[in-house]
Amino acid sequence: YIKQIKMKRFKKEENMRKGVILSMVAALSLGLLAGCSGGSSSKTSKEAASKDDVKVWVQFSDETAEGKAWEQVVQNFNKKYKGKYKVVTEYIPRSGSGGGYEDKVNAAITTNSLPDVITLDGPNTAAYAKSKVITPLDDYLKDNNMGDVLDSIKQQGTYDGKFYAFGYSESNVGIYYNKKMFKEAGIDESSLPTLKKPWTWNEFKAVSKKLKDHFKEAAIDFRLNSNDEMLPYAYMPLIWSNGGSVVNEDGTKAEGYFNSKESTQAVQFIQDLVKEGYTTVSPVEKGFETGQYPMVLSGSWTIADLQTNYKDIDFGILPYPVSNKTKKLVSPSGSWQLAVTTKSNKKDAAAEFVKFATNTESSEILSLGNSVLPIRKSTIENIKDKVSEPMRFLMEQNAATAHARPVVVAYPQVSRSFQQAMQDISYYEENPDVQKVLDSRAKEMQTAIDDSLKK
Repeated sequence: YIKQIKMKRFKKEENMRKGVILSMVAALSLGLLAGCSGGSSSKTSKEAASKDDVKVWVQFSDETAEGKAWEQVVQNFNKKYKGKYKVVTEYIPRSGSGGGYEDKVNAAITTNSLPDVITLDGPNTAAYAKSKVITPLDDYLKDNNMGDVLDSIKQQGTYDGKFYAFGYSESNVGIYYNKKMFKEAGIDESSLPTLKKPWTWNEFKAVSKKLKDHFKEAAIDFRLNSNDEMLPYAYMPLIWSNGGSVVNEDGTKAEGYFNSKESTQAVQFIQDLVKEGYTTVSPVEKGFETGQYPMVLSGSWTIADLQTNYKDIDFGILPYPVSNKTKKLVSPSGSWQLAVTTKSNKKDAAAEFVKFATNTESSEILSLGNSVLPIRKSTIENIKDKVSEPMRFLMEQNAATAHARPVVVAYPQVSRSFQQAMQDISYYEENPDVQKVLDSRAKEMQTAIDDSLKK
């Protein structure tokens, strides 16, 4: 009888644990970065799977550039470890709303049918780790030259002092600018900012005014209409540059951080761009690409689109504007990662593949094949002369200034409150007081964090 009671209690706790991770991941999947891979149907790699294979699920299609680069990495691994290990990939593309892949992972969590390795987006680390969906990798990586790995990759994959998820690519954001429009407005090439001497917020506003006055149009599409993960991803660096933060270091406090003086000053800069007409809350779609706006705030994924579909636009990329006070350059980072599931009975083989897929050679294949940023300093050195100038700039900015989003168990709720705060302050006639907006949204974040820590 006692054994039955314990078993019922165990099943109840297990179901509660699954419920926590499902709600967190489902919430996060509603708004991830634009530019992530999409598709419609699941597909297994050409090699037939057996029970001894290391099974890997990925969130993109095998027909994309990312899928083709990935298949090359898998083939290289299988060739090297032939007779010992073999990896088979199931391609499960994400839908435009973030479903598809996440739906299948969530279902597998409830049925204990996860594969050996899964991919996950950076902010998911804490939720998966706390719910024991993924296992720590530290013991497997002692000989993996982790000093060569970018700090931002280690930051986003770490929870509670342990390394759970290894990013296999990086991303970054900059200020794209139209060279012809800058020249027409009288902005000299020699006056443009550099990584060593970026524009301050005041300097950025002065240039924006000059562009607005000349073209009678908003100077930049600051992506305020994104309504998704782009807002926290791209805007948090402005807060960090001013010495502020969204949550404390261990991810347990938002009040006193997101609504601190430093954070408020950074968000005030964003509101000022709207107030003074330097950006708009309802930009024309593809306004930068079609030559309507001189600047756009966008990520590394935009480079390939411009070079392929908008060849008439002669563009460059500028660093993030920095706090007037600190003059510290900070840029965003973070992308998809690999993790070994706790349910895997082939953890040694699975971890060996994670190491292989994130080594210097594999990072080079994925970066060049998919036009994404590398995760290792050695890879940056190897490919810097093989990529375009815009990509090289973002690689350098990423390596020198990247900061990953906070690892918080309640990240989906924190992200949503952040997005809503940015929407609030952008409609400044209704919400003129930035401090009041951040006080309210910080309270929401704190409630979500406190609830997540109780579960």
